Amino acid sequence: MTTPERIVSLISSATEILYLLGAGDRVVGVSHECDYPAEVAGQPRLTRSLVEAAAASRAIDQQVHELAASQSALYSIDVERLAALRPDVILTQSQCDVCAVRYEDVAAAVRDTPALADTRIVALNPHTIADVFDDLIQVGRAIGREQQAWAVRAALEARVRAVREKTAALPREARPRVACLEWIDPPMLAANWTPELVQMAGGEPGLTVPGAHSAYANWEQVVAYDPQVVVIMPCGFDLERSIVEAQVLPGMTGWNRLAAVRERRVYAADGNAYFNRSGPRLVDSLEILAHLFHPRLFRSSRAGGQQAWRRLDTRGNALVGMVE
Repeated sequence: MTTPERIVSLISSATEILYLLGAGDRVVGVSHECDYPAEVAGQPRLTRSLVEAAAASRAIDQQVHELAASQSALYSIDVERLAALRPDVILTQSQCDVCAVRYEDVAAAVRDTPALADTRIVALNPHTIADVFDDLIQVGRAIGREQQAWAVRAALEARVRAVREKTAALPREARPRVACLEWIDPPMLAANWTPELVQMAGGEPGLTVPGAHSAYANWEQVVAYDPQVVVIMPCGFDLERSIVEAQVLPGMTGWNRLAAVRERRVYAADGNAYFNRSGPRLVDSLEILAHLFHPRLFRSSRAGGQQAWRRLDTRGNALVGMVE
């Protein structure tokens, strides 16, 4: 198989992998969501969202439902610009139609565009941490950097082991009950790889199942579970936007009764950069959670500091971000 010289990435996690493997100089186009590393800033943007992303959480959720009900895509592809770039390979995903361009739309663009007749599609479909590490190898193999991919994977797995070795001996009573919110209004519990991250970091994700799709929360069930830690990590939102959108939570029934609220263990996080993105920075996400759950065992996390997460105090009907 010929090593591709022109690569398009339509999923932000794959873009991060490409640059991590030293193939950034071969990237000729990316999605509108690809924002890391900084070198990607000047790349042509080949997709756009059809959802009004500046709307409030409830309105965004309604738009998504309306588009899904009409079987409409949530994102569009600039097929003319894509064709002009003549990529050898397109990296995309088939895991979530809400999170990125649909695989079917990418396949149709390639199939129906003569200039893309020789373009190969590589689709990632991760649900677990192991899947994410396998995707790293898949991307490496697709671009002729498999050896580098195995080296990067080994380094990431070593960091995971370092966390797990510290949390493995924790007794059950030392593991906090955790609820991770992937959406706020209406509330949705983060699944896929997130329950694994919680477990490895020394927490109990009692309301979610590893590898399952994220789902809307039964708020009464969340209150009954009484999480001791709440991490707010909305899909697609950075830290500041997460704090703004989280302001609806104190008005929800039973919020002030939660152990996490009483014990001041509610945190907002940059879900877009870390927890929601199925790429190498999920290991950073693990280290962040380990620090939040067990700050004496994990004195700090290497990822982002106060740009990655912030503790939120409930004051009346407001959540106030605290600088530690």
